[in-house]
Amino acid sequence: MRRILIPKKVRERAELKSGSYVKIRAKEKEVIIEPLEPVSEKYFGIYKIAKWPEDLDEFIVDVMRRWQS
Repeated sequence: MRRILIPKKVRERAELKSGSYVKIRAKEKEVIIEPLEPVSEKYFGIYKIAKWPEDLDEFIVDVMRRWQS
């Protein structure tokens, strides 16, 4: 994972917050930055869990790595 600096006006317009995930792609001479919804936000509330991991996205990636090996 890398960090990039996005100008404040652009962040506000795209409703990005510190730590937001984005998809970056190039189209001809343009760079397109699209906000991504974290997996944790998409599935939050589906399962009843006593205590959620601090970083659910990292937890899911770790589980997937262990499952595939």
